[in-house]
Amino acid sequence: MDIPPAPQVPVAAENDLPATLEKENGEPAGKFSVGITLRTIVMASLTAMGGFIFGYDTGQISGFLEMRVFLERFGQRTAVTTEHPYGYYFSNVRSGLIVGLLSIGTLIGCLIAGPFANKYGRKWCIPVWSMVFSVGVVAQVAVGTGDWVGIVMGRWTAGLGVGALSVLVPLYMSETSPVNVRGAVVSCYQLFITIGIFTADCINYRTESRNDTGSYRIPMGVGWIWALILGIGIIFLPESPRHDFNHNNPARARTTMSKFYGLPEDHVIINTECGEIEQVMKLTAGDHPWYEAITGPRMFYRVALAMTLQMLQQLSGANYFFYYGTTIFQGVGLDNSYVTAMILGGVNVGATVVGVWMARHFRRRESLYIAALWQLMCFLVFASVGQFQFKDAPVGSSTAKTSGTVMIVFACFFIVGFATTWGPLVWACIAEMFPYRYRAVGMAFATSANWFWNFMLAFFTPFITGDIQYAYGYVFAGCNLAAFFVVFFFLIESSGKTLEEVDQMYLLHVPPIGSKKFVFDEETRRQIGEMGMGTDRMDLERKGFGTRKREEGARGGVLQQEEACRREPVARSGANGRL
Repeated sequence: MDIPPAPQVPVAAENDLPATLEKENGEPAGKFSVGITLRTIVMASLTAMGGFIFGYDTGQISGFLEMRVFLERFGQRTAVTTEHPYGYYFSNVRSGLIVGLLSIGTLIGCLIAGPFANKYGRKWCIPVWSMVFSVGVVAQVAVGTGDWVGIVMGRWTAGLGVGALSVLVPLYMSETSPVNVRGAVVSCYQLFITIGIFTADCINYRTESRNDTGSYRIPMGVGWIWALILGIGIIFLPESPRHDFNHNNPARARTTMSKFYGLPEDHVIINTECGEIEQVMKLTAGDHPWYEAITGPRMFYRVALAMTLQMLQQLSGANYFFYYGTTIFQGVGLDNSYVTAMILGGVNVGATVVGVWMARHFRRRESLYIAALWQLMCFLVFASVGQFQFKDAPVGSSTAKTSGTVMIVFACFFIVGFATTWGPLVWACIAEMFPYRYRAVGMAFATSANWFWNFMLAFFTPFITGDIQYAYGYVFAGCNLAAFFVVFFFLIESSGKTLEEVDQMYLLHVPPIGSKKFVFDEETRRQIGEMGMGTDRMDLERKGFGTRKREEGARGGVLQQEEACRREPVARSGANGRL
């Protein structure tokens, strides 16, 4: 169908920019100098509650595995020993299922959430999945003695909600946030994950000494509060502007953008971005099956990269500490190993606050590959000390206490690196690398990799640590080395670019090394807005299972030959002579 191009407001020339828009490094700051509005702060704080839900559930389960009442009700009998002081224990299979079945639910939930978000909206799907999570919480609280399968299935149900929210929340954030704070806003999702973990550690610490089921039922039940806050609070926020544009609500979308930017609706920045979005939305109307998210232009590369980043986020080793932290540090000499979990959780929160700030002020690529090397070093020290000093040292000896303290310190060093970079920035990167047409499904694929490897680690860690103990850290060290190479050679720098510009950089095959210096000149920016450059402007036809661009010529500038699309910005290397 021949779709006429949407009316466009030209991108403002440098001399047309308002005086309030300052210049940065000799270039017009444009939309990137807009301040942060109160509405943006409220939106980020409320929607990030989806991350809090995930973090809270992650943090509480490691504490449950060591609680006396929880062990007596759902564990297996054994002789009373130093290792099993209550006469109960969890087998590797049982503990792996209790911890890991949440991740199977999240894997399913995140795959379902993408198509539903495209049809019913980002906003209105969030309360539904918050309710699903609440049902899982109620099921866990209600199960009786010995019904450990009920705990597992309750966690699986809760996982459906957590997984869906892990797609919907960053998706809503990235599409609603002003460009200049998008990275910081999406990073708030990870910040609230860490706050949730720390909150669960604190509540576990206060309830674990109880002699009734309140020791674990209170932390479980409190988790319902966060879902209630998110599910009700999101009702009072607007729909994503990009979703509104795609569903014939351009006026409401413009109003939403105006409020979050804190600018009049006729401001040059609002006009320019609305023009870009409207052009994209009109050209993406119609049926787009899910597999186009893989077969579309340069999409297999992006989906594979996003899934790899999410996999490596899990294989960095962070959840090794958060899922089993209480158990790992039992022998360090602390009277209460829950204190160690609180220490790790507190460090995690403080470092992630710094990470949110870094997401706005530092480049994505450099932060990620430098942190990967830092995390590699931390795990090498942690694993070496644990395997060759702490493991065989007598409990309570000076060797055990000294080596155990070193392990805790380097665990904290690791968490500082992870929480400032790989924790928040991976979510920001995957939210930025997909065009609107495939964003929901692409993010669902990427997030499914996160949850799949989350489950693999949660389930198999007890078996692996039982065989190789602290040498397991060398596995995570190798994964962090792999993370360095993936980011350095394959990830394009996306900070400071609109979502449409990031898409164009992938289509142009901009080399990841040096991508931080890539600059679109003003004519190319105008082409992105007016002439239809980008995945969302391409008129695709299906051929078997794949897709290809129709050979119809340039319909009003909307379609281009792909080679021309690649060459244009390079030929116009930028007003400042940079790529």
